[in-house]
Amino acid sequence: MNVFIGLDVSLASIAICAVSENGKILRAVSTESEPESLVRALQEIDDTIVGVGVGLEAGPLSQWLYKHLTDAGFETVLLETRHVKGVLKAMPIKTDRRDAEGIARLLRMGWFRPVHCKSIYSQETRALLTICRCDI
Repeated sequence: MNVFIGLDVSLASIAICAVSENGKILRAVSTESEPESLVRALQEIDDTIVGVGVGLEAGPLSQWLYKHLTDAGFETVLLETRHVKGVLKAMPIKTDRRDAEGIARLLRMGWFRPVHCKSIYSQETRALLTICRCDI
């Protein structure tokens, strides 16, 4: 069974929602914003799931989490923020759990634009250039 997992990331916690290919919510949980606990929570959803797609909105923590999720073997995609915002804005009740559900449903329907995740080397180089530029 194909399962689509949406993540709503904040500094303190991550809301996780797993939706089946039929649109049924399989699991909705929350975990702390650490890669190790996120990977554990995703592995606990179900060991028999194949074709897992994990989606998260591009943001400050997303590149860091993206690397850890892909290293753990999850098929992960970063979603373009304007598309996600437009869809989630139409939802009547706005909570982290509902946002994670909306992201999972976007993955299921394929109504998203993927965003490229820069390599760790590129991120480090950019940070160094920003620091050097500020001191001038």
